[in-house]
Amino acid sequence: MSTRIPSAASHAAPTRERLDLAANLLLTPFGLDESHLSRALAEIRAHRVDDADLYFQTTRSEGWSLEEGIVKTGSFSIDQGVGVRAVSGEKTAFAYSDDISEASLLDAARTVRSISTAAQQGRVRVASKKLAKSRSLYSGVDPISTLGSADKVALLERAEQRARAKDPRVAQVMAGLASEYDVVLVARADGTLAADVRPLVRLSVTVIAEQNGRREMGSAGGGGRFGLAYFDDEQIAQYVDEAVNAALVNLESRPAPAGEMTVVLGPGWPGILLHEAIGHGLEGDFNRKGSSAFSGRIGQRVAAKGVTVLDDGTLPDRRGSLNVDDEGHTSGRNVLIEDGILRGYIQDSLNARLMGVAPTGNGRRESYAHVPMPRMTNTYMLGGDKDPKEIVASIKKGLYATNFGGGQVDITSGKFVFSASEAFWVENGKIQYPVKGATIIGSGPESLKRVGMIGNDMRLDSGVGTCGKEGQSVPVGVGQPTLRIDGLTVGGTA
Repeated sequence: MSTRIPSAASHAAPTRERLDLAANLLLTPFGLDESHLSRALAEIRAHRVDDADLYFQTTRSEGWSLEEGIVKTGSFSIDQGVGVRAVSGEKTAFAYSDDISEASLLDAARTVRSISTAAQQGRVRVASKKLAKSRSLYSGVDPISTLGSADKVALLERAEQRARAKDPRVAQVMAGLASEYDVVLVARADGTLAADVRPLVRLSVTVIAEQNGRREMGSAGGGGRFGLAYFDDEQIAQYVDEAVNAALVNLESRPAPAGEMTVVLGPGWPGILLHEAIGHGLEGDFNRKGSSAFSGRIGQRVAAKGVTVLDDGTLPDRRGSLNVDDEGHTSGRNVLIEDGILRGYIQDSLNARLMGVAPTGNGRRESYAHVPMPRMTNTYMLGGDKDPKEIVASIKKGLYATNFGGGQVDITSGKFVFSASEAFWVENGKIQYPVKGATIIGSGPESLKRVGMIGNDMRLDSGVGTCGKEGQSVPVGVGQPTLRIDGLTVGGTA
């Protein structure tokens, strides 16, 4: 069987198409074209700077929410603007405006170039234009227009009706539907032009069940970079059933035991622990500054054999995926830890340049009003060779955590605290009962070394992750197989 390798022309076609769409939305209506972008970048480069870019963005967002059987709120917003950045050494100058015009663009360019007081001698050479390499991981559909308003309301009502019909103990149902259509255009000082058209949808369902005066909650949901047709009756039913089942399980939960013990993490969303406790510690800025527990450890063993962790922005239709990052670099499949050995960090352009390595396609920003920084996309651990049932059966006394709520991590030490929203007490390999109030406490680097068994059931989350860093939020994905970790501390309520 022959394998067809896409030609440069086939890569350029979708890139050019996205650039044309972005230009029609972000340049033409305001009397701008590519020559104005070149002029603004030339204004910045009239001073000695190491890097500069322009980031244009327009975002249309819509949200609907249901509570107490009624769709109570609906919202729609449009936000657009341009961010202008200049970088000199470790210093960054940044300006942004929601007024897209030649005057505001040039004003911002002159402002940020002041980061370097030294002017270039002679005429500044205009960089030749080049299209950024790009991927085609998702369609450019506007998800807001893929379903009518009445159908969106009906979708939420179907979720509510199914939840109430599933069990009489369901006392309250809340559901939300969010859609976003995001178009970005990046122009870099080296002449690179890049654009992306990013759809994003999410459906969330939260159920409160009540029994004998006790109330417990369960949540589920998902989404990705596609249209609202994804949420058909079968998908809605899956989310609703998961949320109801979680609430009913929690109604039977007992106080969680406390102490040091074996903990088994379920597949999929529990990978949020991997994201927080390990992923952030592998971001380039923390490692360049030496503030991460993983700083200076490339090539060293940082995890048990069999542990391979990737950050992969190239997965089709996934919430954390990008055709290009917010600096115009192609997204990548980056191996961070391979069979327990640290192989690399997640990089944006600034930190990559200062560390003498290539960008990894992880320069991300919340919007045109924010500076980019190294951020995760879809971060997950590859599967192993163990049957998940065998892993649970190996627990003498310990916790089996299948879902997580919130958590926090100290990047410098790698220490983390996470709350388990659904967990079970296990003795002699048998699940005894669900527990409530369990918190998982440990160190990311240490917990990686204590991975004793890795399941063959690697699964990505359903598409709900949002990552916060330095006040910026971006959509991400997580994933992992069933994992056994020995010697974690569980803070309980028993």
